[in-house]
Amino acid sequence: MKIIRYSDSTGRIAYASQQTDGSALTIEGDIFGDYRVTETVADVVKLLAPVQPVSILCIGLNYKFHAEETGASIPEHPILFMKTPASVQNPGDAIQLPRTLRSDMVDYECELAVVISKKAKNVSKENALDYVLGYTCANDVSARDWQKNGGGGQWCRGKTFDTFCPLGPVLVTKDEIPNPNALGIKTILNGEAVQDWNTNDMIFDVPTVIAFLSASTTLLPGTVILTGTPQGVGMARKPQLFLKAGDTVTIEIEGIGSLTNPVEEES
Repeated sequence: MKIIRYSDSTGRIAYASQQTDGSALTIEGDIFGDYRVTETVADVVKLLAPVQPVSILCIGLNYKFHAEETGASIPEHPILFMKTPASVQNPGDAIQLPRTLRSDMVDYECELAVVISKKAKNVSKENALDYVLGYTCANDVSARDWQKNGGGGQWCRGKTFDTFCPLGPVLVTKDEIPNPNALGIKTILNGEAVQDWNTNDMIFDVPTVIAFLSASTTLLPGTVILTGTPQGVGMARKPQLFLKAGDTVTIEIEGIGSLTNPVEEES
């Protein structure tokens, strides 16, 4: 099932099941618990990020060739950093280039996002996918100057500005994606593919990441996990390629769809 989150003509926010003809049927209940798809056509005025996360946990350097292009060694354990829930951006809404804490080195990163469905603690790798509600596209937008030089050795400052976590356009339930580590994934910037790879290149696959993050730690329903990006990021290119106002960036993942956002300067 492809689940969307939307606002209707009254401003109400709700979930619906996207149909093959492009329409959507409303969902009643809790998508993290019991819910059902009705026969009522949803009044979709604006498409929103498919989930409002309770937390956003991100894995860095999780693709072999991306680690290689940055000159980093293969990590022994998954590298964890975080974004705040306030960094989420809707499909179609703008990625804003920071201007109060100015950055002129804002980068794109296509990522597979995993949404946790129920409380998970000390989950085994073998059972990890039992705790997944579904998957969506993510753009781990990154201000490389603040990430590398202005964060005191931590990545969070450069990763968690407002609008730096576009999600969408749909949440695809796990039954439609039996193997999340066999998906084509790409970034298209102004019509040109700048990242084009496959999630089978992850150093730590999705079950391993969930098991690691849940070790001695409770993952709550609605936790979003960003699983890393393949090679081709702007920072590693020669010459370097960073986002600028007027750009359009699209994340495409096989079986999920396309997440597109324009780029503008923060007002």
